[in-house]
Amino acid sequence: MNINLLVEFTKRDFSERYSGSILGVGWGFVSPLVNILIYTLIFSQIMNARLPGSVEGLGSYSYSVYLVSGLIPWLAFSNTILRSSTVYLDKKHIISKVNLSLFRLPLFIVLSETITFLITMAIFLVFLLIVDGKFSSAMLILPFVYAVQQIFAFAVGFLLAQLVVFIRDLKELTGIIIQLWFWFTPIVYVITIIPDSLSRLMVYNPVFQITHVWQSVFVYQTIPDMSGIIVIAIVAHLILLLAFMMYKGLEKDIRDFL
Repeated sequence: MNINLLVEFTKRDFSERYSGSILGVGWGFVSPLVNILIYTLIFSQIMNARLPGSVEGLGSYSYSVYLVSGLIPWLAFSNTILRSSTVYLDKKHIISKVNLSLFRLPLFIVLSETITFLITMAIFLVFLLIVDGKFSSAMLILPFVYAVQQIFAFAVGFLLAQLVVFIRDLKELTGIIIQLWFWFTPIVYVITIIPDSLSRLMVYNPVFQITHVWQSVFVYQTIPDMSGIIVIAIVAHLILLLAFMMYKGLEKDIRDFL
């Protein structure tokens, strides 16, 4: 798959989400804005949720910032895995007619989710600027963290995409696992409220390692220990290598099953 085809797939995927609506791709801006406002209103004003201790500059919005700063990268990560895992089934009508690289095909999902992520993050940054009036230099680490999380998501999604062709039940199972993964990760709650026996296990949860960096940077303007992110980067490349080796052996069978 050449670059032009990849870009065309990405553009079509992003536009098809909102096809037939009056605002069209404008919903790509409106939807995240509404979501941020809803979370802010519910948790900061209605539920009056607060983070433990004091958070300089954010005032009553500290919990909303904590929640949204973890939720935005989580959505990019989880959507990439979920959509990549079924990409061969979803695009089988194209795969059967055009000689596409099955390895590169899931990349358009990574790019499409990145566009959504950037739009949502831009709106969130404007909100932060209004609330806090400044940005932290710690944010400079975030592009690296995002790259690591999306490489990890692509690797897992690419591996699952091959398995789902042969084991269709994996499609539903993946959705269930993603839901459980979300609730077992401190995104909508803080890690201090769970028992020590469970909090110690979070070091083995890659999503916690990722969202913890985002939340630390946006809420506390600090960069936490990055050793977990480095480990995730290594594991992501190992999974990608495994998926690619499996792909080399199964490519013909995948095309036949489709």
